[in-house]
Amino acid sequence: MSETWLNDVTAWVATNPGWLVLALAATAFIESLAIAGIIVPGVAMLFAFAALAGKSGMPLPEALAWAGVGAVAGDVVSFAIGRTLQGRLGSVWPFSRYPRLIARGESFFLSHGGKSVIIGRFVGPIRPVIPLIAGALYMPWRRFLLFNLLSAAGWALVYILPGYMVGAALASGIKPPPHFYLILAISGAALVGVYLIVLRIRLGVGEGSRIYGWLESMMARYDATHRFWRLYTSDRPSRSGEFPLPSLLMAITALALFLILAQLVTFSDQLYQLNQQVLVWFGLLRQPLLDIPLIAFTLAGDPPILVAAAILATAVLVFRGYYAAAIHVAVAALVTTICVWLLKAGIGISRPDQVLMPPGSGAFPSGHTAGVTVLVTLAASFIAGESRQRQRWQTYVLLSLPLVPVALSRLYLGVHWLTDVLGGLLLGLAITGIIRASYSRFDRIPLRPDAFTWAALLAWLVFIVFYMTDHWASARLSYMPQP
Repeated sequence: MSETWLNDVTAWVATNPGWLVLALAATAFIESLAIAGIIVPGVAMLFAFAALAGKSGMPLPEALAWAGVGAVAGDVVSFAIGRTLQGRLGSVWPFSRYPRLIARGESFFLSHGGKSVIIGRFVGPIRPVIPLIAGALYMPWRRFLLFNLLSAAGWALVYILPGYMVGAALASGIKPPPHFYLILAISGAALVGVYLIVLRIRLGVGEGSRIYGWLESMMARYDATHRFWRLYTSDRPSRSGEFPLPSLLMAITALALFLILAQLVTFSDQLYQLNQQVLVWFGLLRQPLLDIPLIAFTLAGDPPILVAAAILATAVLVFRGYYAAAIHVAVAALVTTICVWLLKAGIGISRPDQVLMPPGSGAFPSGHTAGVTVLVTLAASFIAGESRQRQRWQTYVLLSLPLVPVALSRLYLGVHWLTDVLGGLLLGLAITGIIRASYSRFDRIPLRPDAFTWAALLAWLVFIVFYMTDHWASARLSYMPQP
């Protein structure tokens, strides 16, 4: 019955394209509205309407904007209802029919605080009740609106972009190679698997979480999987038996998204148009005052600086007897270099022609972004590994910040497309996840900094200064905009 109803609605909108904008906004509104999002198949409807938008030629920013507006409005109404019914959710219809869902939403909100408004938007069963609970528990309006707007942008991309790309691909008539759909299917299945795991554990993937214990018991049922689980668990006394589940999930997710992007980037006219729009937007920002810091940022991501960091880190680890860590750092640098080189040559996307002397290599993925991502996230993983469990996310956020200006500098200077930067980021995260998961087999003793560590860091900073000084004039000339 629901499938027939969905098909009828989709068919009607297809024959009345003038209502497509309203259909996107209304469906996003209902999907985000308290309780209604559980009853109505909003995800399927959004995919269908997004596909119609892509097929009809509606601009992607317009489709994202209307869906985002609907989602924000649905959450605001849910929040207002929660504020009005504070203390009476369990006794007012229809909320009284879902006591377990309301209790689960309250538990999630109390565990994650204000950020649950952002996180909860992507967690299926509790998505329609988190704004309701936030209002009932008197979260400040301003804070809720800020988190609501921030999360709506990411939500629109996740829920609208896949369907839109499918519709645009159907309208284009382009026939991709045979492996295209196979890779998309495998990557999509991997993403669904990761989503289900994260959903089941309510975003807690560390040791002690419910899904962690469930996976451990499942692995123990068979000899081969039990050996795999034990092989990759840490032998360090302070975290004995800790399996690198977060690292593996990050690697699988990032690799799946990278493969999907790598398939679409050569065939999708919509991604091409998006790249052009972003290029034009950053071109409008160019001015001599901004050129100075952004050229410095892009020089900081040059291969010699990244290779120097890898060499110094490997040397210090070897000198101090951390041989396994040294090997993993060296392998990470080597794998990143080889992957970027092969992908650039194999995919063969040309760079933008915005500067006087653009680099001669291919565009996709961005080597600067991939290299910096591996450098900062791998360093963050080693440092966070020595922190307490609840403080690790702060280390990851703080140490990962340098990759943002380096990535933006490639867009600002006009030497990469937006998809190149996204591809480099996803590739870097996948490599970091794999390397960190592999290292867990050898994680037996803490990695404490000492005088040699600080000396190597100082030497690297001095090298950066000399490198930038030596290459500054040529970089200024190379990155000058085309007349």
